[in-house]
Amino acid sequence: MAAIAIIGGTGLTSLKNLNITHREVVHTPFGPPSAPILFGTLAGKNVVFLPRHGSGHTIPPHMVNYRANIWALNRIGAEKVIAIAAVGGIRTDMPPATLVIPDQIIDYTWSRAHTFFEDRLSRVVHVDFTHPYCEPLRETMKQAGTDAGMDIVNGGTYGAMQGPRLESAAEINRLERDGCDMVGMTGMPEVVLARELELCYATCAVVANWAAGRGPGKIDMKELEINLKLGMDKVRSLLESLIPLL
Repeated sequence: MAAIAIIGGTGLTSLKNLNITHREVVHTPFGPPSAPILFGTLAGKNVVFLPRHGSGHTIPPHMVNYRANIWALNRIGAEKVIAIAAVGGIRTDMPPATLVIPDQIIDYTWSRAHTFFEDRLSRVVHVDFTHPYCEPLRETMKQAGTDAGMDIVNGGTYGAMQGPRLESAAEINRLERDGCDMVGMTGMPEVVLARELELCYATCAVVANWAAGRGPGKIDMKELEINLKLGMDKVRSLLESLIPLL
């Protein structure tokens, strides 16, 4: 059993600093999770790791089995979930390779299984979602960044898009008018499912590129990959500082 879970996003299908002890295939009522769950130690603490897009990064955002992933983490005893996610930067202080700890989210996705509360209910269940992310975990993440000497943007609204295509410049303009500071494809329904199971969940967003229309030209995939690598190197350092604080 490990109380701390890490969900790896694009660019983080494995943790090089995770000392793996064993793997476990968890069977869920919602089908298989993205991959077997890895158990191990990181910075001297027991943690589990689950790559959101599969071990070989083969599952696109709109086809991730979010319910199975979150249910499985809850089943093996996770209490805190650190979700790593690649995003596009909309706000001017969120250039590529920046780390951001969002505090709000707007859902633009559709057709995704987005709740555990829909079958064989004895009552209708509503969950409070005023503050989507676990504030104590956010604050600890911020402190870990400070301790590690990292410049992390604290706060911002994540716009969750359907994918797998990237957005048009007009769509990014709309998101900005709506109040979004970054755009990604995996933030929902992952965070609300964690809330339904009362897990403490927070996201560390890695800016992989300027959002459409915010950079000098079209989004360059090679440049995006370079930025992701730089950002994920920062994530690994952040986790080394964060895990001992939890």
